[in-house]
Amino acid sequence: MPKTTLAELTTLRLGGPAAELVEAHDEAALVEAVSSADERGTPVLVVGGGSNLVVADEGYDGRVVLIRNVGLRVEADQCGGAYVEVGAGEDWDDVVATSVANGWVGVEALSGIPGTTGATPIQNVGAYGQEVAETVVCVRAYDRSRDEVVDLAAPECGFAYRSSRFKREPGRWVVLAVGFELERSDRSPPIRYAELARALRVGVGETAPIADVREAVLRLRRGKGMVIDPDDPDSVSAGSFFTNPILTREDFIALEDRTEEHPPAWPEPDKRHVKTSAAWLIERAGFTKGYGDPATVAISSKHTLALTNRGGGTAKQLVALASEIAAGVRERFGVTLVPEPVLVGLALDEGAPEAVDVAGPEDEDDVAATQARR
Repeated sequence: MPKTTLAELTTLRLGGPAAELVEAHDEAALVEAVSSADERGTPVLVVGGGSNLVVADEGYDGRVVLIRNVGLRVEADQCGGAYVEVGAGEDWDDVVATSVANGWVGVEALSGIPGTTGATPIQNVGAYGQEVAETVVCVRAYDRSRDEVVDLAAPECGFAYRSSRFKREPGRWVVLAVGFELERSDRSPPIRYAELARALRVGVGETAPIADVREAVLRLRRGKGMVIDPDDPDSVSAGSFFTNPILTREDFIALEDRTEEHPPAWPEPDKRHVKTSAAWLIERAGFTKGYGDPATVAISSKHTLALTNRGGGTAKQLVALASEIAAGVRERFGVTLVPEPVLVGLALDEGAPEAVDVAGPEDEDDVAATQARR
């Protein structure tokens, strides 16, 4: 009987066979699947929705654990809000849809993001001016280094831009459930993102019905190929492949000196760093939408940050394209792009940050605890 391939489990449809595959449908089974492999010294790769994961064509020589524990538990509080605990395997967009339907405010701008709920705190998922760090109050996780289940309050999660303690301590944590504190209202918080404000025909800082926010975000994401659609080849991706660079003010001034234009700039709260646009850098380094091979791998025709499998591609070809883009941006602007997806058995060339094989919980370079996000 043929082995399941990672291509069947990832939104990029890339990756070779899994040596062993285990589906975990509750927390106990999930902990057992990981801990028993650890006891035997078997490498473990934990997979949620497979939407932020690039696995080598050779596959994964270890145990692949699929997170399939679902369910929502809701507690209303006296202030009119709701505490919602969600199983790690619950589809994230279903959670957002349920929240909007119930008038729970705080995640509506995160509509249409593929993947499972357990991945959201790992990546600190964010879009259109919202991120889950604003509403996550607790994460229950299996600590592989101590072989115990723990509840971590939000401050213990170490949230940062597209990052968290879980991401910075790869291999140690397996997220089991996430608790969100959501307000009750039929209107959103102030809209922070200009593109979304325009789509809603409101000003930045104004509010809108949360149902309208969800629909506007879904329209915007579909227009960029960022909603999984079997009829849209541009959606066969891992979402944004590179994060937006955060530069010191000195490095941003150096970037301005290397271009005749003014790069996009979003000052960070510490006032010492500036975030700029990876898409802007990529385009001005000569890599436009559609760049690549239309028969194998190419930049999306709708969104510069998405690298897509056009149907005949390989993981090796995808990483080669990513390496070419990163090298081009570094040569033109002196800025190093950091990949957002988890690379398993693969690495970008030309000095880009590397991924390593997944091993046991004591290996700090291990990426086993990552549940793929987008």
